[in-house]
Amino acid sequence: MALALGVSSGAVAQSRYVHANNSSYDTLDPHTVFDVARVASRLNFYDGLYRWVDNPPELIPWLATGHEVSEDGLTWTFTLRDDVPFHDGRMMTAEDVVYSVERMLAIARGSAALFLPVLDPGNTVAVDEHTVAFTLKEPSALFGSFVADLLVLNSELVKENEVDGDWGQAFLTENVAGSGSFTLTRYDPALGFIGTRFADHFAGWGENYLDEIEFRTVLETNTRIQGLMRGDYHGLDGYLAPDQVQRLRASDAVQIFEEESMRVFYFAVHNGREPMDDLNFRKVLAHAFDYDGYINGIMQGTVARNPTINPNNLWGVPDVEPYTYDLDKAREYLELVEGPIRTLRIGTLAGFSETEQAAALLQNGLAQLGINVEIESAPWPVVSSNMQDPDTMYDMVPLWKSTYYADPNNWVGELYGSRYAPTRNASAYHNPESNELLEEALVETDQARRAELYEEATRIIYEDAAGIWIYNTKWFGPYSSRLQGVRFSPVGNGQDMRWAYFED
Repeated sequence: MALALGVSSGAVAQSRYVHANNSSYDTLDPHTVFDVARVASRLNFYDGLYRWVDNPPELIPWLATGHEVSEDGLTWTFTLRDDVPFHDGRMMTAEDVVYSVERMLAIARGSAALFLPVLDPGNTVAVDEHTVAFTLKEPSALFGSFVADLLVLNSELVKENEVDGDWGQAFLTENVAGSGSFTLTRYDPALGFIGTRFADHFAGWGENYLDEIEFRTVLETNTRIQGLMRGDYHGLDGYLAPDQVQRLRASDAVQIFEEESMRVFYFAVHNGREPMDDLNFRKVLAHAFDYDGYINGIMQGTVARNPTINPNNLWGVPDVEPYTYDLDKAREYLELVEGPIRTLRIGTLAGFSETEQAAALLQNGLAQLGINVEIESAPWPVVSSNMQDPDTMYDMVPLWKSTYYADPNNWVGELYGSRYAPTRNASAYHNPESNELLEEALVETDQARRAELYEEATRIIYEDAAGIWIYNTKWFGPYSSRLQGVRFSPVGNGQDMRWAYFED
C-alpha cells in the first residue's frame, strides 16, 4: 500500500509551509466546512474512505481498501484498513465510521447535503471491526463519489467532549479529532491554523515532506501577493486575476503551476423572488452582462466562455449558443416585464476582486436599461450563510462552483435540482421537467443514458436563463519557487499538503 500511495521508507525533516488564504477559518469542524475557501483544514487534518487526487480527478482508496455494491444497488460495503491511528494513537474501527456518518446526518450541514437525499440515519452499520455497510434509500449512481467527503472522526474523543447532545460541535469548532496527515498545533479564528506533520499517518511519508503547515487568513490581495514575493508566504489561492498572475510570474521567488480546472464562474440568481421569477426579466439579466468585456478585458483571455453551469470539459454538456451581451435584446425582454423594477441587490465576496468586478459590470449594463443595482461586499462565510435561506439570499451573487466530485450533478444537479434547495440550490429554481431528468440521472447506472439526461436537463435550465453563466477557469497556482510535490486536483485545489516539500 505504501508503494501504491507513492511514498517510500525513510524521512528527512524539512520546514514550515505558510499559505496566505483569502477567507477566514471560522471553524475546523469537518462536517460543517464544505467550501473550497476553507478546504485545507478538511484535507490536512482528516481522512475519508477514498480520496480525490490529480487532474482529471481520480478516486483512490484511502481509509478503505475497496468496496462492493449489492445487486439491487442499495447496499455498499467497504473494507477498512486495520492500521489507521488517530492523532491520539487510538486505532480507527468501523464504529468510528458509523459515528461519523450519524453525526454528519444529525447536524445536517456541510457535506451532509450530499448524503441526506440517499442515506437515512441508522442505516450505516459496522459489520465487523473493519467492515462498514451503508444501506441507501434508493440506488445512487453518485454514492461512490461521495465517500471522499465522509471524513472520519475519533468517536471516543468527540463523545468525551459532547455538551448537551451537541455531537461535539463546540469542541470541534476549534479542535481536531482526526487521523489526517497533520495534527493541530494552534488555531485562532482571526488568524488561521498551524498543523504539525503526523509521523504515524497510515500512508507513511517519503524522503521529503513538510514539518509544519500554516494556513493564515490574509484578506487583502496585494498583501498576499507582496508577501509571497518577499518569501513571507509560500502559497496562495490559485484563482487570481490575470494582472496578479503576471505580477507573480515576474518574480524569481515565485513559480506558477497552470492547470485546467472545473471551476465555473456564474451569477446565482434568486428565481423565487420578483422580478427574477419572471423568465423575461431573467433574459434581461442574461443579455445585460458584458461577457466579452469580462473575459477578454478584465480576465485578459485567461478563462474560457462557459455557456451553461456545467464546465465545458465535462461529459453531459449540451451544445448551445452562449448568451451574448446585447442591450437591444435586453430591452425587448424588459418591455414584457410588468410593473416597475425595484432596486436589485448583488452580494459580492470581500477579497475576491473578480466578484466585485463582475457585479460592477452587470450594474453598468442594467443602469443603461434604467435598472438600479446596489452592491454589498462581505466575507465568504457571511455571504454563504445568507445564501442558505431564501429570505436572506441576495437577488444575485457572483461566485464559483468548484469540483467537490467529478459528476454533472456537482454543478447542474446541486445548483438547480429541487432536492438540494436551499443548502446547495440557493437560486430557488424549481422546474418539474428538468427536475425529473435530474432525478432519473441520480439512479441511472448506464453512463451514456446519464449523459443524455444531464444534457437535456442542462438545456432546459439554460433556456430558462436560471443563472448567468460566464466562464470555466484555469488554476494558476502561485507557490514559492522552492516548493515541490504539489499535487493539484480540481477537488481540493492544490491545498492537500501531504505530498509537498521544499527543495534545498
